[in-house]
Amino acid sequence: MHNVEEKAKLVAEIREKFDKATGVVLADYRGLTVAQVTRLRADLRQADVEYRVLKNTLVRRAANEVGVKGLDPYLEGPTALAFSADPVAPAKVLSDFAKTNKNFKIKAGILEGRVIGPDGVKALADLPPREVLLAQVLRGMQAPLSGMANVLQGPIRKFAYALEALRKAQEA
Repeated sequence: MHNVEEKAKLVAEIREKFDKATGVVLADYRGLTVAQVTRLRADLRQADVEYRVLKNTLVRRAANEVGVKGLDPYLEGPTALAFSADPVAPAKVLSDFAKTNKNFKIKAGILEGRVIGPDGVKALADLPPREVLLAQVLRGMQAPLSGMANVLQGPIRKFAYALEALRKAQEA
């Protein structure tokens, strides 16, 4: 009976991690040395990403409880999960790690409750950092505003010239 309670507690813990995280990446870590795993964990900790090796059956149960569909095909063999409040951080760190460690394979990801394949995780990892994206959005917003200001100044300028001409005409 103790084992069933323990599993239920673990499923609840995993479900909570799914609820809190906006970005989750699943990976196959077979063939990594202890030193490689230690370095990976340090990189993930620095990016504020939680990394856990979990049983596929418990992950499957927790994913079903939170409504994540389509994860089953990726829950084969050893699975490590990286959870983060930042949707891009786990994808970036794990993709960079996979480039230098051929044994490490990204299986899938979960972004805002939807399952994405390894290509989707790679695309997510290739996004520029959040600060760069915000700067690009702001730049895009500033251009129309400055253009609009110039457009609005034209009639005002013409009106000012007309008033000045009218004032000169009345003086004369």
